Amino acid sequence: MKTNLPAEPNAFVGRERDAADLGRLLESMRAVTLCGAGGIGKTRLALHVAHAVLDAPQADGADDGGVWFVELADVRPDGTTEPVARRVAAALDVAEEDGRPLTETLAGALHAPAVLLVLDNCEHVVEECAELTGLLLARCPRLRILATSREPLRMAGENVWRVPPLEPDEAVRLFLERARAARPGFAASGAVHEVTRALDGMPLAVELAAARVRVLSAEQIARRLADRFRLLSAGDRTAPARQRTLRAAIDWSHELLGGPERVLLRRLSVFSGWTLEQAEHVCAGPAPPGGALPADHALPADDVLDTLTALVDKSLVTVTGETGGEVRFRLLDSIREYAAERLADAGEEAVFRGRHRDAVLAAAERDGRVALGVEPAPWADRVVLFHRYDTELGNVRAALTWSLDHGDVAEGLRLCTALRAFWIARGRVAEWADRTDRFLAAGRGLDPRVLGPALAGRAQLAVGGRDFAQAARRAGEALALCREAGDDPMTATALITGAECLARAGRFADAAARLDEADALVRGPGREWTRAYACAARGYLLIRQSRLREARERLDTAASVMRDIGHLWGASHAMIGLGRLAELRGDPDSARGHYAAVLPILAEIGARPEMARALAGLGRVALAQGDLPSARMSLARSLALSRSSGIRLDMARALDAFADLVACEGDARGAVTLAGAASALREATGREPGTGARRERVLEPIRRTIGEPLVAQYWGEGRAMPADDAIARALRGPETVPPPKRPVRGTVRAAAAPVTPPSTLTAREREIACLVSRGLSNRAIADELVISPATVARHVTNILTKLGFSSRAQIAAWTVDNVPAADS
Repeated sequence: MKTNLPAEPNAFVGRERDAADLGRLLESMRAVTLCGAGGIGKTRLALHVAHAVLDAPQADGADDGGVWFVELADVRPDGTTEPVARRVAAALDVAEEDGRPLTETLAGALHAPAVLLVLDNCEHVVEECAELTGLLLARCPRLRILATSREPLRMAGENVWRVPPLEPDEAVRLFLERARAARPGFAASGAVHEVTRALDGMPLAVELAAARVRVLSAEQIARRLADRFRLLSAGDRTAPARQRTLRAAIDWSHELLGGPERVLLRRLSVFSGWTLEQAEHVCAGPAPPGGALPADHALPADDVLDTLTALVDKSLVTVTGETGGEVRFRLLDSIREYAAERLADAGEEAVFRGRHRDAVLAAAERDGRVALGVEPAPWADRVVLFHRYDTELGNVRAALTWSLDHGDVAEGLRLCTALRAFWIARGRVAEWADRTDRFLAAGRGLDPRVLGPALAGRAQLAVGGRDFAQAARRAGEALALCREAGDDPMTATALITGAECLARAGRFADAAARLDEADALVRGPGREWTRAYACAARGYLLIRQSRLREARERLDTAASVMRDIGHLWGASHAMIGLGRLAELRGDPDSARGHYAAVLPILAEIGARPEMARALAGLGRVALAQGDLPSARMSLARSLALSRSSGIRLDMARALDAFADLVACEGDARGAVTLAGAASALREATGREPGTGARRERVLEPIRRTIGEPLVAQYWGEGRAMPADDAIARALRGPETVPPPKRPVRGTVRAAAAPVTPPSTLTAREREIACLVSRGLSNRAIADELVISPATVARHVTNILTKLGFSSRAQIAAWTVDNVPAADS
């Protein structure tokens, strides 16, 4: 087959499916245009596909006109098709005829043979290419056109193929291929993934970065990508000038834009992603008064749609999909950085980054009121909001960074406060607590109307992260400021959060008093969410006080109110409490029903921490009923969710539950090891290492079976085990090898000390627990053991603390089940 195709310069990496699909498409479509941003690999893909067509077997006797490549980058347009037609004629070796239009000559030459014409770089002569190819396709029935352009030709019968960035694994393969060509023996590392991800899988950028391995490591390249245009500036000298550097590739596209397109492109750089409405709100409008911007920088809102469409067509803006019924757009990171430079050069950065932050803040405060039930909305609308902030995450981060860098502390705190519900629900509390703390550190003397709610919100974030000491402190700081500001809803929020912390500390009367005060503040209309939140907190408090009937009434009420206002996330919080209450009342069917009912609701908004708690509840119920496979399945899902949200106390609780499960599966070593790992994880969060009776219920039978020394060894192994290893051990399943009869020397690392479970009762404490179970008073126990009543009281207090109990009756019940008869 005849051709002038240039040879492929090196191995074609990735896009195997694209190449195959395009080959099939060209069998049925006569005009295909590969569109994409500069550097995305349009020319290379077209060349590869053209070679595949060239190498394909042909039918015998076919009138084959060949595959022809036409480079148009240096063609200078003159408003007619002649310059493009001359370049095509030169490639085909078709001579011009005197007195006959060249297009007619080309049509005659291409009328009979089967020809594939590859037109490369059509974007600057797009109208001329569209006119010429339309004419030729109409006159030449066996002609096929494969064009590359940064925007479609927009002609009849055109099939536009958007060339996407490389897939992550393809980008890594390309980097390694080119890097090993530049430096044989180059080894892959995690930094390669970091580099290709930062470069959005853009082939030109990846190849330019890979060329730098002659003098830089992948880690050094990753660190230098903050100035990517300087780094990626040493390309192949034989390549066209526009492809030698990343900046040149984007410059080529930028120079083809009209004035309004350039204005909009640079202003869009303030977004990480956006909708049409956001672009109209932030980027449009007249030049600001006072001469801040030249008048020719104005962009009417009515023009944004058409201008944005043009940028999409020219492959500078990418459509990323739909969220909540709105199409979203983004700039590839390299284009965004280029546009941001243009924004700064135009003197517009402060104006439009400020507009962006203000728009994000206004939307966040509006959406935050909906998320917390202050504004009425059906549950479906609230679900949409939760998912919207997955896509808005980059914009929120950018707005917070701009606010912090420019001292806009009040705006930053308002933004953190408005969105706290989204971060708590998703288990993303660590990052947002840290961001809030940065603003709080700079917020001394701020208006109480801003600082008080911010501190109350920070307390809620701390509760979400299970940091109750921090939550109690922040709630206390918030209370005075919210009262001073006259903000009753946020005062109530601070009171409720404080009550939750007091309840966990065993200060039940103080917690109840806080809730009483909160109830008085939220009696009016429009405060149903906070009222139900307080009611649920009261229910959980009553559970801790073993007042189960009253707890059920409160939790039922809270769930009902939340459902009435269309807030199923809030209802789920109460329903999880009802599940726990049913467990305590010995009603496994009811408990299972409550836990199972909340899972689809929580899954709708991706509420990982509460999904983990509901699944843990299902695991406990299954374990109590002896259904070990179901227990393992639920607890495994719970542990995975807790791990993904990064809340260490939840991970510790999940490991404790797994210790119980593994013990029931007959793996004594695994049970003690996981209990030790959970203890260490709790201590790492600043909490007491023991969980009292629950852990003793697991360890005591094992202690009787394998002895205290082995329990101490396995406990130490668990405490020395990294959290990820402990999680992997839990998920792996029970060990079937029986434990050794005595400890193995040298198996416990030094970091494992102490090697005795801290909740273990001493011999004297077990002796006193047995006497308590017989109903003896402190005086009677003192007489029995010939010690002082004060010493007995001290031992009883230690027993209650270690076992997590609040009454002698609980000690008695536990002793019957866990202390051998010989001890009593």
